Amino acid sequence: MVQIFRAALVALAFVGLLAPIAKAESATPDDTARFLAGLRPAPGSALSALTQDPTWQAHAKRFNAAFGRVEEHQLKHIRAWAHAKLTAPSPVLFYFFSGPDFLYANAFFPDATTYVMAGLEPPGPIPDVANMPRGAVGSALHGLAGSLGSLMSNSFFITKQMRHQFVATRLSGTLPVLYTFLARSGKTIRDVSLIRLTEDGTVEAGNAPDVSAHAAHGAKIVFADENGREHTLYYFGTNIANDGFRQSGLARFCERLGSGDAFVKSASYLLHGGGFSHVRNFLLTHARTLLQDDTGVPLAYFEQSKWQLHPYGHYAGPISIFANRYQPGMAHLFSHAQPIDFGIGYKWRTPNLLAAVNTTVSAEVATEPAAVAVAAPQAQGSTSENAPNILADEPASERRRAEGSHKAQVTNKVRTARVQHAAPWSFWWPVRR
Repeated sequence: MVQIFRAALVALAFVGLLAPIAKAESATPDDTARFLAGLRPAPGSALSALTQDPTWQAHAKRFNAAFGRVEEHQLKHIRAWAHAKLTAPSPVLFYFFSGPDFLYANAFFPDATTYVMAGLEPPGPIPDVANMPRGAVGSALHGLAGSLGSLMSNSFFITKQMRHQFVATRLSGTLPVLYTFLARSGKTIRDVSLIRLTEDGTVEAGNAPDVSAHAAHGAKIVFADENGREHTLYYFGTNIANDGFRQSGLARFCERLGSGDAFVKSASYLLHGGGFSHVRNFLLTHARTLLQDDTGVPLAYFEQSKWQLHPYGHYAGPISIFANRYQPGMAHLFSHAQPIDFGIGYKWRTPNLLAAVNTTVSAEVATEPAAVAVAAPQAQGSTSENAPNILADEPASERRRAEGSHKAQVTNKVRTARVQHAAPWSFWWPVRR
């Protein structure tokens, strides 16, 4: 009996010794983000030893070079432009059709305290590199690099490529990419949690019992910027077509945030069709400044009495597979445009950006959004350059096209087009195939 008692004491002592060891094997979200981004984690991190591995060192060298080039040729120009032109930023940014593109969201809107991003790709589990089999780390890092390739070289994600990479390794979902972009943007991650929405837009823990088959699942990331200010990023992997936007709870969640800025780029012209009219109407009623390329809300929907339109760059029309989305009024509007010195969107050689400022949206948080008209307005927007009302002759056929349906033709064609129209700086980010 005494021997049994002694054995039990030894076992308890052994478990007690293991506890701090197990704790040491965990890593903070910020350490994990820095490791994935090719940056050294904090001293004493459970991931510090892995940075001695030649595979990680090669990964870090590659990321240092690639992000350095993107910073030099893209991001620093975007930040300078945004600082000069987007002079009244809102605390909330709505970025639908974003995928995990925090990099450009932060470059254009660094002062947002709440980012709401959405795409079809799920967030996946919270990354846990510390407990990953050592033999799997190298392939996971390679898969992560592959999933970033199209955004780094073209400013947008190639959906097919991204989905393949997101399920190909142990670093699945969008969270590893978000981690990487946060770390490379100089942010410090303080907390990460998986969440989901009820239909009325209430945020619940991600492991709560499902109340709806349509619930939007996502992640909430709390992070600090370089000055210690706290920000919150919500990413939702959900369908934001008309039924999905409402049934998922995302519409109600965003409505509760009231007004804010909005960003749309490389959105496959989905907002031109009737299938995404709910998102389009949300943007038109809740956006204080809507920054978009020509894949965003068609010009026909901007009512002259409500919007001031500020064009930048050059409108050369859509890429060939979207030729039916050409907007004659855009060509007139952009004849008064100011130049930009960075590429963005599908037309990287002749990029276009429209900053549409809503003069009627209040900065106060709304409790119940105003009713939204589904028909395209007849009057068009005005510019700040004292230009004539050049859109008054916008043909009715164009407005009808803006209300027409945009179906499955997008899915396969845009994947091909995005590869064919790769930006000239694609060599910055060579991806092994």
